[in-house]
Amino acid sequence: MSRIDQRLSRIVELADRLTAASAWVTTVESCTGGGIAFALTEIAGSSNWFERGLVTYGNQAKSELAGVPMELIIANGAVSEAVAAAMAAGGRYRAGADYCMSVTGIAGPGGGSTGKPVGMVCFGWVGPRHAAQTGMTIFEGDRQSVREQSIDFALSGLLDHWPNL
Repeated sequence: MSRIDQRLSRIVELADRLTAASAWVTTVESCTGGGIAFALTEIAGSSNWFERGLVTYGNQAKSELAGVPMELIIANGAVSEAVAAAMAAGGRYRAGADYCMSVTGIAGPGGGSTGKPVGMVCFGWVGPRHAAQTGMTIFEGDRQSVREQSIDFALSGLLDHWPNL
């Protein structure tokens, strides 16, 4: 099965679960630039479980739109699990959604450092009555590859964290 077919399969599974639960999902994205929202709306009927997403590429946007405290960004850096968790929690609250997935990372080719290399991406997932779950991984490849892998990882993560969604 191709990567695109695998992604569509995950989206259909997520759509079925959200529909059965009468639940909504939203996104807060940085390095994927709205790619997760784009992927979610690839299938017909997505408006039944997805209404909006935020692209918060800059730190000010993360703070203003998703409610991430600027102090948290300064203390941990925008690419951190703490910021990803705050993006997910804030996005869920502000969108009035049941679930939210967030992503913040360094897609490259520049911007990396010894402690935070190119390809490092942090994720947040939050659901009703649950604290945000986070993850971090370092993807290999060029900018487009890192972004594509991040989209797939975010979608899989939501399904994995809430298998009974």
